[in-house]
Amino acid sequence: MAVGGGIVGLIVLIIAVALGGGDPNAILNSGTGGTPLSQEEESQLVDFVSLVLGDTEITWNNIFADEGLGNYREPTLVLFTGGVDSECGFAQSSIGPFYCPVDESVYIDLSFYKDLRDRFGALGDFAQAYVIAHEVGHHVQNQLGIMNEVQRAQQSSSQSEANSLSVMLELQADCFAGVWANHAEESRDVLEQGDVEEGLNAASAIGDDRLQMQTQGQVTPDSFTHGSSAQRVSWFQTGLNSGDINSCNTFETMS
Repeated sequence: MAVGGGIVGLIVLIIAVALGGGDPNAILNSGTGGTPLSQEEESQLVDFVSLVLGDTEITWNNIFADEGLGNYREPTLVLFTGGVDSECGFAQSSIGPFYCPVDESVYIDLSFYKDLRDRFGALGDFAQAYVIAHEVGHHVQNQLGIMNEVQRAQQSSSQSEANSLSVMLELQADCFAGVWANHAEESRDVLEQGDVEEGLNAASAIGDDRLQMQTQGQVTPDSFTHGSSAQRVSWFQTGLNSGDINSCNTFETMS
């Protein structure tokens, strides 16, 4: 299972629109993840994404060592355009960034960042960094065995219960993204004025409620798979304020 374009979760939205009597092609043709980049923009984003991923590696290596969690296996970064084959299957740009636990890789189509800015109004470098940190959060979950536990539980659950478990998984990845930001700031003073607001805005912009309202004109909480805007902001801020992975137990708090 590829974990849900930690940002867009577009497949779920397509299903929800179809069940609601809408036209899924309206989403598929909306251009998400497909806006062309100039060579200069692409080069800058490659450097930026690599820099942020490297910083997450420093943070999570330190956290794993401090918490006695063993060695942190650093994920592989895969940048693609249009579509990509992963060990979790073929994915198109419209799915957005995603993490594949089978090959332990973070997949990002750089053109998504233009859509993050233009379609979702999430501006700034830190909004872009949040995307990467969220997907790396899924990698941390994979290493800790959390992802396998959730998948096993989902297999014996109703659709509504499975969706709820997915929300908890995604919100924990948001919290882990906040933990990274806290450690990066404390250790390396990387945050600039306005960065936190950019991250919070990005978390809010891609909540299930806002995305559903944009695509189907109504909100259906039972079909949420990533969490509402308020939930995503809250859990990102929890990790950011505490810097402690133990504060990110969304499964206990929301059960």
